[in-house]
Amino acid sequence: MSDPNSRLVYSTDGGRVRHDDGRPAKAAPLKPKPRAGFPDDGVVRVMRERGGRGGKVVTIVRGLPQRGGDLEVLTLELKRLCGAGGTVKGAVVEIQGDHRERVAARLQALGYTVKLAGG
Repeated sequence: MSDPNSRLVYSTDGGRVRHDDGRPAKAAPLKPKPRAGFPDDGVVRVMRERGGRGGKVVTIVRGLPQRGGDLEVLTLELKRLCGAGGTVKGAVVEIQGDHRERVAARLQALGYTVKLAGG
């Protein structure tokens, strides 16, 4: 940018960099997007999902209050209980196979309020 008439107009880091009159634009604070269809009401929802997995069924657990390492430990326990693989994606636990009833029973035994959701 050696030309004095050239200026940065847009950046992917902060959006619009300057107004038309040259003063810097203030970045709007980023708000977290609410999860569509899943209220944050303290209820753990256990559901079965098939979409986007080549027809394979996966048990999904949403609404757990744990994060990070605690969620990993709970996921390991659920995977052992079901004898299946699984993973944590964000705040969602995925267990391979249809194990809704088994997972829901274990979470209820741990003291969570559980709902079986979906089909």
